[in-house]
Amino acid sequence: MPYVNIKVTDEGVTREQKARLIKGVTDLLQEVLDKDPATTFVVIDEVELTNWGVGGLNVEDHRNRT
Repeated sequence: MPYVNIKVTDEGVTREQKARLIKGVTDLLQEVLDKDPATTFVVIDEVELTNWGVGGLNVEDHRNRT
């Protein structure tokens, strides 16, 4: 059973957007891994913008550098 964990920052992601993320991941698993959608497990975690990082920087600092 495939398990996917998606992390999104808490910047106003709607229920509809989360549903679309789950559908997209499920479709991808079905297409790439030939898995039955009923056997996939997708979790979306909302994380605070300042509590999640890329390359040791929190997201806000990372965005300011680029």
